[in-house]
Amino acid sequence: MRSVIPFNRDWLYTPAQVSEDTPDSTFQAIDLPHTNIELPHHNFDNADYQFISTYRKHFRLPEPLNGRRLFIDFDGVMIAATVIVNGRRYGEHGGGYVPFSFDITDAIHPDGDNVITVLVDSTERPDIPPYGYVVDYLTFGGIYRDVSLRYVEPVHIDKVFVRTLDVLTAPRVEIDVWVKNHGDQARTVSLNAAVEYGEGAAIDGGAVVSVAAGAPQQYTLALSTGGSFRLWTLDQPERYAAFITLSDSADRQAALDEQEILFGFREAIFKDDGFYLNGEKLQLIGLNRHQTYPYIGAGAPARLQRKDADILKFELGLNLVRTSHYPQSPHFLDRCDEIGLLVFEEIPGWQFIGDSDWKALSLRDVQAMIERDRNHPSIILWGVRINESWDDEAFYKATNALAHQLDPTRQTGGVRYFMESQFLEDVFTFNDFSKGVRDPIHTPHLITEFNGHMFPTKTFDQEERQIEHAHRHALIQDLAFANPRVTGAIGWCAFDYNTHREFGSGDRICYHGVSDMFRLPKWAAFVYASQVEPAVRPVLHVLSLWTMGDRSEGGCDPLMIATNCDYVDIWAGDQQLGRFLPDRERYPHLPHAPITAHGGTQLGVWGKAYQDLRVVGYVNDQPAAEQRIAADGVPQRLELTADDDAIHADGSDMTRLVFRITDAFGNRLPFATAVIQFSIEGEGVLVGENPFPLVGGQAAVYVRAARQPGTIRVTAASLTAYKHLQPASVTIRVE
Repeated sequence: MRSVIPFNRDWLYTPAQVSEDTPDSTFQAIDLPHTNIELPHHNFDNADYQFISTYRKHFRLPEPLNGRRLFIDFDGVMIAATVIVNGRRYGEHGGGYVPFSFDITDAIHPDGDNVITVLVDSTERPDIPPYGYVVDYLTFGGIYRDVSLRYVEPVHIDKVFVRTLDVLTAPRVEIDVWVKNHGDQARTVSLNAAVEYGEGAAIDGGAVVSVAAGAPQQYTLALSTGGSFRLWTLDQPERYAAFITLSDSADRQAALDEQEILFGFREAIFKDDGFYLNGEKLQLIGLNRHQTYPYIGAGAPARLQRKDADILKFELGLNLVRTSHYPQSPHFLDRCDEIGLLVFEEIPGWQFIGDSDWKALSLRDVQAMIERDRNHPSIILWGVRINESWDDEAFYKATNALAHQLDPTRQTGGVRYFMESQFLEDVFTFNDFSKGVRDPIHTPHLITEFNGHMFPTKTFDQEERQIEHAHRHALIQDLAFANPRVTGAIGWCAFDYNTHREFGSGDRICYHGVSDMFRLPKWAAFVYASQVEPAVRPVLHVLSLWTMGDRSEGGCDPLMIATNCDYVDIWAGDQQLGRFLPDRERYPHLPHAPITAHGGTQLGVWGKAYQDLRVVGYVNDQPAAEQRIAADGVPQRLELTADDDAIHADGSDMTRLVFRITDAFGNRLPFATAVIQFSIEGEGVLVGENPFPLVGGQAAVYVRAARQPGTIRVTAASLTAYKHLQPASVTIRVE
């Protein structure tokens, strides 16, 4: 039977290309996922990660072959990988965003020691997408996703695609199964599938098939439900398991292979008048996500990938994310399935189309992306065009045709930045940098980027800029809601990210996010967070530092408040400044408009003493949310929090540690610069700058688990300024 064994532990690494006889003593011990070099969170050169490195692993087979084939599966290696097993060299795989596998059966020593070597070329090669021209993000390097060993019988299941049909009327399931026969003769086998949908209830279907030797052969099993299935929705993302079994036709009990595929019953369609999920029109509101992180580049383990999905859905209140500009981690997509976050996934690239070989790699990426991810109910659209590239009719007819062949259940999009672009896809996906919302020429029409480079904003920028940043996101989302021909808008972008010298700020960060690169919110983030219904979570955040001199000409008038409350009362000390309603004049269509509170002299006059600000939000005339801001603005607390109470003792699991300097009421003080020193005790390693020169009042480091269970205790202290602040500590279990 099939056996899949994680292969992430006990690798050796050296940041150089070395020969196979180079002694192990020159390597360092690491676990996967791994970045080829840890870097500061900013102010580094992308050339720092551009080198060829060598990974090595010694192993004995964890299970005997017993006549099975053995594959090694890589989820992602950046940007090209050459695999060598016991001296046998396998071909180079070019491209860092899609999985690849090698059948290493014939190179293995079944009863002895084995060694695998992976040469990883992390240079920005022009022959491999997304390169060929400049690119506005970094690819980093290393074996940065998971690796597995996969045992399968000579006749085994190669791929599975579970398709749900007529889900709103008479739900049924068709399962496409590809069977591979590595033998030299045809084999007759029994192929069966079942879907459980209730206590003791299931639907099933099967067939006896003859599988010729050679290329995988496709068979379709049709399952008529006759049962009641719950739909996969944003609020209740119900998933089901399809069990596909391959057995010997002469002995049904002699199972050869089995796979379990999770899927959901849902209908997702872009129409000329909007997007419909399960027959109900849904306005899409989303952000773009890069998969990179501070310090570790793209080498983030499952916990951090899943956390990003949680931040997008639960902290930012989105219903859609675009995986700009490449297929992303399976762990991230799995979490989107679990929590009900829609996904627009696209192929690697940025503004450049290469030669015929380059295009062939891009077509391979289309196939690899769709075959890997087409069972995810969260994915609603395939991006089959190189982001912001020029028209290429033959190339893009080919990418669209391939996508529809591989997955006839989903529509295609192709992101461009000029309205006159040739429309070959099903959805006109458009980067709209017009400072408004252009009326569509083609429908369905989805805005896939806006704002971004037009108004980069740092957490420590002047107050007016931070408010304007929030306003611009609120405005475009409002205009998208206003236009019935626009299905939704995906802002650029969720998180700040490292970039090339040709882009971004002087420290090589694109400050385009509504959150910083540590996934911590700027004020624009609260515009998105406040669009959830108050019954889900009341949101209230004042977009001001409540100071006299942080705006041109001084004061805090008007006071902008991102909230989903019906109205707010504002107090300065004991004086009530008034009751204020959502600003429907400025944002008439946004579900929950920010509040613009005009208070004249009450909101700041030169020479007038400030008092503590208090804002109370009401829902159905009941207090629902409150924020206070201290008038003195003096640092009162150093906070340190961990995203998780416990992590796994596997050598690679990580959690984020957020540290902030705040006023007496817990508000971040962006101008409270300090040097923060961390100390760590126990079974873990701190990842990040230490000491950390804090600017902006908030940042994060990570802690990585060791192999031993126990506890990790991390303490943060201010070294230079604000020595009156008490050190802060967190304790994390390693299990």
